[in-house]
Amino acid sequence: MTNFGPKLLGLYLQLGGGIAIGWLLGRWLPPSVALRLGQGLFWVGVPLSIFSFLRQTDLSGGVWIAPIAAWAAMLLGIGLAALWLRRSSRPSGVGTGDRPSSPWTRPSQGSFLLSSMVGNTGYLGYPIALIIAGPQHFGWALFYDLIGSTVGAYGLGVLIAARYGMSAPSNLQMLQALLKNPALASLLLGLLWKDQPMPALLEQTLSHLAWGVIGVALVLLGMRLSQISTWDQWPHAIASLTIKMLIVPLVLGAALPWLGLSSPAQQVLILQMAMPPAFATLVITEAYDLDRSLTVTSLAVGTFSLLIVLPFWLWLFGFTASSA
Repeated sequence: MTNFGPKLLGLYLQLGGGIAIGWLLGRWLPPSVALRLGQGLFWVGVPLSIFSFLRQTDLSGGVWIAPIAAWAAMLLGIGLAALWLRRSSRPSGVGTGDRPSSPWTRPSQGSFLLSSMVGNTGYLGYPIALIIAGPQHFGWALFYDLIGSTVGAYGLGVLIAARYGMSAPSNLQMLQALLKNPALASLLLGLLWKDQPMPALLEQTLSHLAWGVIGVALVLLGMRLSQISTWDQWPHAIASLTIKMLIVPLVLGAALPWLGLSSPAQQVLILQMAMPPAFATLVITEAYDLDRSLTVTSLAVGTFSLLIVLPFWLWLFGFTASSA
């Protein structure tokens, strides 16, 4: 690792600035503004940015490994979280009448598993990957998110929520929500049109709009964080974040060099693995009546703790300014 300080400072200014602006706006504006902004990004902004960045992305070099890495990270996170739940629920003593040392409700167990599994590889992962590794390596972050995190959240994540939740929409409704995700349609369209020529002015305009969408997404993230009022359940949240943001990327990151990937590709995958819990976990938590307090605490603490752990990953896995 050499001279990544200026790059890291620039990253913090962009991430922190966007989130801080969103935080202030979220305090001043009614919640309906964040809702409408989120709908606009979901249906128009994010699909547009995916289409644009995909045209600048190099899809060679085994980019299809990215969703495999994503699923490996999610399964490892679930496994470790399940082990932690089992250990923390054991009796604290040896008598037959002893109670568990840390009793868990089923909704709390479900929220803990989700927070340990699904990362914010879209709103946070996209801008970090673009700033760190550049648009040419954006495909790794894109495939990790859409074919990994998104499908995992609304597939495996929904199965977990249905098992531990107090209420549940039908499986058909959740499947429809996944299939109607415009980001997936944009991915397919972008792959089909990737090599088709476009007027230079249109290409440049799309690129500017795509970068603008990334900035708006950070503002929206700040607005949503400003609406979180519950920050309790610290011990459980810290345990979940330790699994999600430290242990999983450390274990799998050590295995990535054996795959023969380029250094920027490895860095993108590691950073995606280290992202804090996704807002999709809150959507699923509310839909299935899981432990909302634990979920929002993990979201908030995880997002701000990223500023602390990010330099560690850049240092440990050899980020250099020239690799961005």
